[in-house]
Amino acid sequence: MKNNQSRVLLSTLLLLYLTGRILQLFAGRVPNLIIVAFHVIPPALFAVIHGARIYRSRGILVFIGLCLGVATFLESVSLRTGFPFGHDRFTDLMGPKISGLPVLLALAWVGMGYLSWVVSLALLGDENKPLSGKRTVLAPLVASFVMTSWDLSMEAVWADVDHGWVWRDGGSYYGVPISNFLGWLLTAYVFYQLFAFYLREREPVPARASHWLPAILFYALTALGNLLMIAPSSLGGVFVDATGKRWMISHILWTSHLVSIFLMIPLSLIAWFKISKQHE
Repeated sequence: MKNNQSRVLLSTLLLLYLTGRILQLFAGRVPNLIIVAFHVIPPALFAVIHGARIYRSRGILVFIGLCLGVATFLESVSLRTGFPFGHDRFTDLMGPKISGLPVLLALAWVGMGYLSWVVSLALLGDENKPLSGKRTVLAPLVASFVMTSWDLSMEAVWADVDHGWVWRDGGSYYGVPISNFLGWLLTAYVFYQLFAFYLREREPVPARASHWLPAILFYALTALGNLLMIAPSSLGGVFVDATGKRWMISHILWTSHLVSIFLMIPLSLIAWFKISKQHE
C-alpha cells in the first residue's frame, strides 16, 4: 500500500473513531451496537494498516494472533473460573458472543493493544531499532501498564453506566474488583512479551515521525473521548452493584476523566514529544 493511501486510510479511521465518541452523546437514540462498533473496529483496522508498515504483513499478523489468542483464552478461562479478571458475565450490549465472550471485545484488545504498544516504544525511544537486551522485557512491561491505564479509565463506565458486563461479587473500584486490573496487566504482558520475543533482533521497517504520531494521537483521542461521557438521566444518578452497594455515577465519570487527564494524556504527550524530538 502506498504511503499516501495509507495516510488517508489511517486518517479516515481516526475520524470514524471520533464519530463513535460523539455518538455516545446520543445513547438511547442511536443503537448501542453501532456506538460500540465505532469504538472498537476503527482502532483494530488502524492496527492492521499501521502495523503492516512497520512490521510487514507477517509481523502484524503475528501480533494480532498472539493478542487474540492470549486475550480470548484468558477471558474465557475467567468467565468459567474467575481467574485472572474476576467473576463477570457479559450482557448483549457488545453484540454477538462466542462461548459467552463478545466478538467486539476481542477486537478491542487488538486495537488498544497495538496503540498502547506504539506509545510504549515511543516512551522508551529508539522505536526504529530492533528489540534487544533489556528492552525485550522493558517494552512489554511498559506497554502492559499503558494499556491497563486505558482500562482503568473506562472499566467502571462500561460496566456500571453502560452495563456491558456485570461483576458478580462487586469490587472496591466502583463495583469492579482489583483483580480485573491485575488480570489486564497479566494478559497484556504475556502477549506483549511473546511478540517481543518474535521481534528480537528483527529489523523493523524504518518509519518517520509522520507515521508514528497518528498512533499516539489515536491513543490520546481515546482519553479525550472519555471527557465526553455523560450520565444517562434514566439511571437516576446511582449505580447499584451486584452486592447491593450504591455508587454515585457522577463519581464514576469524574474518576474516568481524572485518569484520562492525569495519566493517559501525559503519557501521550511525552510519547509525542519524544518521537518528534528524535525525528528532527
